[in-house]
Amino acid sequence: MFQSKCLLMIALLSYSISANSQNEGKKPISQPLVKHIYTADPSAHVFNGKIYVYPSHDIESDTKEDDEGGHFDMKDFHVLSMDKIGGKVTDNGVALDIKSIPWAGRQLWAPDAAYKNGTYYLYFPVKDKQDVFRMGVATSKKPMGPFKPETEPIKGSYSIDPAVFKDTDGSYYMYFGGIWGGQLQRWKDNVYQGKTENPKKGETARLPRIAKLSANMKNFAEEVKEVKILDEKGNLFMENNNDKRFFEASWMHKYKGKYYFSYSTGDTHNICYAMGDNPYGPFTYKGIVLKPVQGWTNHHSIVEQKGKWYLFYHDVQLSGKTHLRNVKVTELMYNTDGTIQTIEAYK
Repeated sequence: MFQSKCLLMIALLSYSISANSQNEGKKPISQPLVKHIYTADPSAHVFNGKIYVYPSHDIESDTKEDDEGGHFDMKDFHVLSMDKIGGKVTDNGVALDIKSIPWAGRQLWAPDAAYKNGTYYLYFPVKDKQDVFRMGVATSKKPMGPFKPETEPIKGSYSIDPAVFKDTDGSYYMYFGGIWGGQLQRWKDNVYQGKTENPKKGETARLPRIAKLSANMKNFAEEVKEVKILDEKGNLFMENNNDKRFFEASWMHKYKGKYYFSYSTGDTHNICYAMGDNPYGPFTYKGIVLKPVQGWTNHHSIVEQKGKWYLFYHDVQLSGKTHLRNVKVTELMYNTDGTIQTIEAYK
């Protein structure tokens, strides 16, 4: 196992160096939304006409760096808000602290939010006291919080990167999952298998998950299902199709009646997307939304305001360190056939 992890780390490091070297000497197309704190993994939503961004809050941690992201040791969440893209960005302070979550052990990773019937819901992954990632939910009457967490994780939840999508019929769905440090590979048929190897070349790639949310927004209304991402021939991707297959960072949006499932390929640094006809999929791969950014990770969201669409993402412009990132935004454009125009983060 140690040898395979070392080989994996070497391969991923080479991908990271390659991605950064490709962008060397180029200028970013957008600037960080805030510079006084480090932010990442932005989940953006429009509530009451205003944009709210729910990011991770990166910090310098005394946790030793490891190949499962132990040094991404976030302790709280801040909510950013703005009236419009390009306008003043407000940091609304601490919305949720890990100390207020009774069942939490460590590592508050990428969150998301939703609104229903006068209540705002903040969804977040955090490792429990057995060091296993679960999903939590917290509530507030204000979009910026503070949020009060439930005393237990969502039953049946696991892994990382919750993305909550409201469909046009009023149904809410959570998409989630992330391999490697996100522990998705530890689960089979929704049963925890303990620590297991990451997927290998020649194996079918791990798939993201979906579950419809219950009416109270605090539970799953059904058994967790896999989300199938297919190539143009209708086949599932293999693990070694790592420029196209799923790694982490699910997001769902709808445009002209079609469902767009987007995600990060992780070790090859693309934000890709696939299209389908219903929230469960299957989704057919269509291309790249955003090419690699500077830094180890990328994680995004796509949102519409006043007839324009925007892509939120992060890179490491401020720090140059993979675990100290900064959130950015740029306009997203569609082609006449509904496909998305690929964005280069640097010119």
